Amino acid sequence: MTQEASPQRATAEAAVVTPRRSWLRRRALTLVLLGVDAGTFLIVVWLLGELSVGSLVFGILLAGGFWNKDLYRNRLTLSILDDLPGMAGRFLMAAGFTLLLFEALPFTRVESISVWKWAALFVAMVGMRAIAYAVARRLRASRVLGKTTLIVGCGKVGQALTYALQRERQCGLEPVGFVDSPPPGRGSNLPLPLLGRIDDLPELIERHSAEMVLVAYTHISEHDLVPIIRDADRLPASFAVVPRLFELVPVRGAMDHVSDIPLVGLPRPAFRSPLWPVKRIGDVIAAAVALILLSPLLLILGLINRVVDGPGVIFRQERIGVDGKPFELLKFRSLRPATSSESATKWNIKNDDRVSWYGKFLRKSSLDELPQLVNILRGDMAIVGPRPERPHFTEQFSEIYPYYGSRHRVPCGLTGWAQIHGLRGDTSIAGRARYDNFYIENWSLWLDFKIVLRTIATLTKGSG
Repeated sequence: MTQEASPQRATAEAAVVTPRRSWLRRRALTLVLLGVDAGTFLIVVWLLGELSVGSLVFGILLAGGFWNKDLYRNRLTLSILDDLPGMAGRFLMAAGFTLLLFEALPFTRVESISVWKWAALFVAMVGMRAIAYAVARRLRASRVLGKTTLIVGCGKVGQALTYALQRERQCGLEPVGFVDSPPPGRGSNLPLPLLGRIDDLPELIERHSAEMVLVAYTHISEHDLVPIIRDADRLPASFAVVPRLFELVPVRGAMDHVSDIPLVGLPRPAFRSPLWPVKRIGDVIAAAVALILLSPLLLILGLINRVVDGPGVIFRQERIGVDGKPFELLKFRSLRPATSSESATKWNIKNDDRVSWYGKFLRKSSLDELPQLVNILRGDMAIVGPRPERPHFTEQFSEIYPYYGSRHRVPCGLTGWAQIHGLRGDTSIAGRARYDNFYIENWSLWLDFKIVLRTIATLTKGSG
């Protein structure tokens, strides 16, 4: 069985990875389509003599509607006929919202626009999109905009996908080889070379400067494939997966397809989201404000701790953070360990007779965690993320529990998805790993906000 990457391995990989794909190259089609739509809209509105505040509001709403409909997404199959229903629907919605908005505001007025002018604008935008798509397909077919592609899985589905890409060059993907771990004798007579084993996928992406990885059916289990794909999180390649029973799967929404084979794109890692820096800015502001507002409480808690349990109010302990990097975590001390080894290797002190009544209060109320606001300011942690663990247990859990090491793809947090579902203390480690990885795969600012609200609700109920 393929083991999870250790934190040390993740750190080493992250240190050598340098993304080769520029931001501009990855978003070239999106920017071109935005430019084409905006330019067409402004020119036509100006030629029709309808350039006004109302028309600009309409244009902004239209662009937002197109974005929501994924009409600016970088897709493999570019067809104006596929987009026509979505463009028409969003066009009518934007026009309706504009009219309602200006009718509702007493100090504004929208002049009526004739039907033929609306129709002329829509036809012009559709026509310019069709031209842009034709140019993009030609550039893709000539490999000017081509992407070096690896095919994971050299079986029948992987080979069919390869033939489809070679036949439909306008998709812009240039397959260079297979990545798989087939039984002896099963890797011959392939349409492309077998470049290496699946265990070597991150290295092969680097070696071949692959920009796209298509995952077909492989000769290893999905259970073993998941951590290998997660090991490639820091690499600039995009991933798409052929769904199981793909012959029965209709192409809907954000899905793609090559010929008759549907593809489900895997979301970009959370830290590649344009909103990821906003998370860090929010963490710094929230932690700074909390430290200022809670400073009287922190002082009182520290003084009581000093009186009840003696000197050494702040307890410092090494924990493992993002990419397996160690850092010094701060807590209010609830027990003075006999030795440094005890602190590093003893799992739980819940029933330890040495814990005073005040230590039990701090732990039950989670007030012992408040000094970690300083860790958040330092950048060691975030407000929301997987809870950090000690190196001794991190090493053990990474070997025993599936996907545990994948938790280190994002900064650890003061609270997390696992914690608000009751997975803290003496609870399932495998469960925590699943919940933490669910959080990483589904990260959004709203999810962070929801976790913070549910954490506050939990603390006010006194459940710790």
